[in-house]
Amino acid sequence: MTVLDLNQRRKFDSVSDFSVRDATREDILEIVRFNAAMARETEDLDLEPIKLKEGVQAVFEDPLKGFYLVVEHAGKARACLMITTEWSDWRNGHFWWIQSVYVEKEYRNQGLFKALYRYLLDRVESNSAIAGLRLYVEKENILAQQTYEKLGMHKTDYFLYEYSKTKV
Repeated sequence: MTVLDLNQRRKFDSVSDFSVRDATREDILEIVRFNAAMARETEDLDLEPIKLKEGVQAVFEDPLKGFYLVVEHAGKARACLMITTEWSDWRNGHFWWIQSVYVEKEYRNQGLFKALYRYLLDRVESNSAIAGLRLYVEKENILAQQTYEKLGMHKTDYFLYEYSKTKV
């Protein structure tokens, strides 16, 4: 993974330079690019391009699968995340799971994830059918964990287990 020199990062005047919005089909190729970059950076994986594109498109074809948000700057998507849902019978509501978070390298540490999170939080607070937000994070990704904690999220008492038919 290459890290941009801090001097190469552009500092923006404020988060108001950016806008958060629901992604549209026009964002599919950028989201695919973001997801491929994230897989390389976080897990050293090269995802199969056709399968990845079909997976992103499937979200737009079936709203029950979830939705994407993007942060736009200068007319172009610079960050994104995906929301999927989990039904909680205990709370009689849905949890929104934050997944596939990606911010372009030159836009990191500019508050883009914070803007996405606050946008989501406003939607959660105004919708009684949504019980809350959840996400999972790699154990070694301390920076991300600190970010989530600064935004008011907390670690749960649960571990995440998985069975997967195939490797990515």
